[in-house]
Amino acid sequence: MQIKPKKRLGQSFLIDPNIKRKIIASCGLSQKDTVLEIGAGRGELTKLIAENAGSVFTVEIDSSLIETLKNNLIAYPNVTIINCDILKLDLSGLGIKCGKKLKVIGNIPYYISTPIIEHLLRYRHRVDAIFLTVQKEYARRLTALPGGADYGSLSCFVQYHAVPEILFYIKKNCFFPAPRVDSAFVRILLKANKRMGPGKERRLFKIIRTAFNQRRKTLRNSLKGIIPKSKLEHYLENRSLDNNIRPQMLSLDDFIGLSNT
Repeated sequence: MQIKPKKRLGQSFLIDPNIKRKIIASCGLSQKDTVLEIGAGRGELTKLIAENAGSVFTVEIDSSLIETLKNNLIAYPNVTIINCDILKLDLSGLGIKCGKKLKVIGNIPYYISTPIIEHLLRYRHRVDAIFLTVQKEYARRLTALPGGADYGSLSCFVQYHAVPEILFYIKKNCFFPAPRVDSAFVRILLKANKRMGPGKERRLFKIIRTAFNQRRKTLRNSLKGIIPKSKLEHYLENRSLDNNIRPQMLSLDDFIGLSNT
């Protein structure tokens, strides 16, 4: 029976076998790995993951695909199928051995890329690396450096927690149905230690979001009301930064230093 992808769920099945093999090779899986797959679909990529990893938890939100998944994966006893929304899944309750961290692999709906990444980062103590297929332009925002048009609050947020990297690009005709844009396969390696406590992190990201919400303004104007003018000017002077600098010219370390003032 042919399965028709559901537009409301953002389903787009990867159909190119060469890209599937390239994904598996890029993830560097071994029998020691425990993998969480987001968006099992029909289970084609799941099979390849199961052949290369020790155990696999594969998550699929679409209930109508579960029976097909069970039939397609019957020969893989190391696969556990979970029918739920990834954003509601408690990663702490997956029954992972103490001290063992997950590798996450997913071909995710583009419209919820940020909520999924934010959700996974909440379980940073459980996750070692994240491998995702995302929209090409979105991948460039994840990995952008200061000074570029793609650099913004998303870049700072992800790079605070992890080291993102674009591994390769994927043409839109490698999917069914074909999306309107090309994709990118990205690796997000989580950093071992956080730099700040929860309260300081909230303040840091409030400053970053506020600054980039008005990125055409100077930093002095965009942060007016959040940081006293005298403190901000003093910080810029100490860092040898232009008094009329705009948010996109500040590095993550600059924002952290500013927050700490």
